[in-house]
Amino acid sequence: MNDQPRTPQVAYFALGGTIASVPPAPGEPAQPGLSAAQIAAGIPGLEDIAVVKAEDLMKVSSARLSLSHVLQLRDAALAAVEAGATGVVVSQGTDSLEETSYALDVLWDRPEPVVFTGAMRNPSLLSPDGAANLMAAVRTAADEQARDQGVLVVLNDEVHAARYVSKTHTSNVATFQSPAAGRIGWLIEDRVHFALRVERVPALKVASDADIPPVALVTMTLGDDGRILRALPVLAYQGVVLAAMGGGHVALEWVDPLRGLADKVPVVLASRTGAGEILSKTYGYPGSEVALLGAGLIRAGALDPLKARVRLSLALAAGVPAAEAFGATGTTTGPVTG
Repeated sequence: MNDQPRTPQVAYFALGGTIASVPPAPGEPAQPGLSAAQIAAGIPGLEDIAVVKAEDLMKVSSARLSLSHVLQLRDAALAAVEAGATGVVVSQGTDSLEETSYALDVLWDRPEPVVFTGAMRNPSLLSPDGAANLMAAVRTAADEQARDQGVLVVLNDEVHAARYVSKTHTSNVATFQSPAAGRIGWLIEDRVHFALRVERVPALKVASDADIPPVALVTMTLGDDGRILRALPVLAYQGVVLAAMGGGHVALEWVDPLRGLADKVPVVLASRTGAGEILSKTYGYPGSEVALLGAGLIRAGALDPLKARVRLSLALAAGVPAAEAFGATGTTTGPVTG
């Protein structure tokens, strides 16, 4: 009888980005050029962690990615785990990673972990970080502790929950942070350590060929009179996320246009601050969170505006009412626990 533990099988899907980018000629700007197999082959010792099956799903800059691409990725990841993969690793450009990883988290209902990673320094630069990040991501995806935690993001030897993580700096290797909850784990030497666990939220069921309705993201700024709000229905937006000030506040001039907009399409109330939950009953002046919720807006809970837009877009694509998708009290972000 063979008592040896089974070697983890990890599916690795590469989408492009800095981790795959090299200058086509010396002195020229980098662009995606390396394949998934080339990236994986350049990491000594990767085969000691898991059997890694590398595949190029697409090769684009992260700004070109869309929710339709995420549906394609969801299907590929699902096929991989159904074929026996222990977990899935995805590498892509970091510019949209906080949105794509959360989108897949909204769609993913399997126990096998999906781990997103990338790089801030391309392989032609001094001290590139892509190889270390991919090694850490594979190690996390192969670790039993990562099961039933949904989609994770691993860079700079830190593990973050996709629903909380944000890119906070344009170029620093420590750019990915989770202001609302903090990192849930880290890597030290050859070990993955989880300090917290993420409580899963039921996934949204979106067809592979679903049309993704257009959803606008509008930010309240000092002195803005809100005239853009009246143009959104004309532009055929089917939903709106409002990045309001503070705990969910706007200027008085915004209230009536928002009320009229909420009569036509779902409008989700988020905060532009980047951390903390939208309030529900603290302030009662015109333009406060109480006034906006009374006008029909839906609380985003602790979701930041980028993630609220992702969730609203996928809810509309799934045919799920926005109020249901965000929960009666806007708490579908789900907690982390010790």
